[in-house]
Amino acid sequence: MDPWLVWLIVAAVLAVAEIFTLTAALGMLSVAAVVTAGGAAIGLPVPFQFLVYAVVATVTVLFVRPIALRHVLQPQVARFGIDALVGKAAYVTSEVTATGGRIRIDGEEWTARPYDETLVIATGATVDVIQISGTTAFVYPRD
Repeated sequence: MDPWLVWLIVAAVLAVAEIFTLTAALGMLSVAAVVTAGGAAIGLPVPFQFLVYAVVATVTVLFVRPIALRHVLQPQVARFGIDALVGKAAYVTSEVTATGGRIRIDGEEWTARPYDETLVIATGATVDVIQISGTTAFVYPRD
């Protein structure tokens, strides 16, 4: 079997293992095996193939992996879906009590309950959305 094919098989095995571990280390080793396969394809002797693999693997694991992990582990900058509604102002369209009520958030009607169950929020009041659970918004009146 040709050495370049062996390196490609090693790269594929490492890439599949990376999918299951998600550590980025095996992915970097897979990249090093692909680079080494290229060297083997142009006729690089086997000892030099191992040297290429060692150098590329070291460089990628020590320098590229920390950069990749930094980008992956960044906090989410934008909120989406119902998470984006938390903290927004809403307009009470039907009196909000512990048993029910309706509010309008960004043009959409939502069922609502007061965040503090003892409150009764009158129609026409402006409230802040504190939490959303399912299809119910828990709100608190603005001062």
